[in-house]
Amino acid sequence: MRPFRFGVQYSNAADGAAWRERARQLEDLGYSTMFIPDHFGDEWGPLVALTVAAEATRQLKVGSLVLDNDYRHPLVLAKELATLDLVSEGRLEVGLGAGWLRTDYDQAGLAYDAPAKRVSRLEESVQLLRRLWTGETVSFSGEHYELSGATCLPKPHTPGGPQLLIGGGSRRVLRLAVEQADIIGVNPRLASGAIDAESIASTTPAAYTERIGWIKEAAGGRFGDLELQSLVFVAQIGRPKAVVAEEMAALMGYPAADVAASSTVLVGTEDEVVETLLERREEMGLSYWVLHGADVDAFAPVVARLAGA
Repeated sequence: MRPFRFGVQYSNAADGAAWRERARQLEDLGYSTMFIPDHFGDEWGPLVALTVAAEATRQLKVGSLVLDNDYRHPLVLAKELATLDLVSEGRLEVGLGAGWLRTDYDQAGLAYDAPAKRVSRLEESVQLLRRLWTGETVSFSGEHYELSGATCLPKPHTPGGPQLLIGGGSRRVLRLAVEQADIIGVNPRLASGAIDAESIASTTPAAYTERIGWIKEAAGGRFGDLELQSLVFVAQIGRPKAVVAEEMAALMGYPAADVAASSTVLVGTEDEVVETLLERREEMGLSYWVLHGADVDAFAPVVARLAGA
């Protein structure tokens, strides 16, 4: 089984000094990766923010969770990410998605195409990134992109390009992740374009079990080699699991027992959370867990016990 890794997602900070301090804190506490999302709200520009975090640390990985493919042309993106992988000496994890948040498209004046079309663009973009990062001169004529004699310089530090993270809640996206990604994010469904009752309902244990089944089907005998990631929406350490689950049940709209067993929820005493993580790795293959910034300190004892184990 894959050793445990833990990441943290931040959107911004009070200033550059605070951002650098957060990165150093994560490194000191044993977290693997500092992530940032890619939206047009109160979030910093991800590529600049990740570069600053990498410069402030020595071992901490930095990553996007995730870049929206629809407003990032693959040739431009390949160059920017290769540069960041080079200056960070291979500490970059590239999360890339088809785009989902409708308000991003509204603000940018972009067409909010059907999910199938957005995923089709993502498939072409991933293919092009992979080819460009190898140093190949790429000419390509697809449904969404046209490249003619395109090259990517500088070359990335990591041979073949930085680690690629693709996550999703649909069979098609998870199949793409199995085929192309180094890290697979097992996510809720976000087809509605917002965090709403539909997306929350897709976080039940049954829904995640189904997605793991799709990944196993696509991976075949390679399933044990895959690194599977889950984003944690609720993390509370120290309070009884049953109490927190009852409190969350009304908000999440499904039974407390399912809340406690959801892969987006980690609650209970330190020992209970450690046991839960061990069980989920054994049963589902999930070994890479991403928390929100507010949970860093409370979760640090769990990281100290499990990171790398």
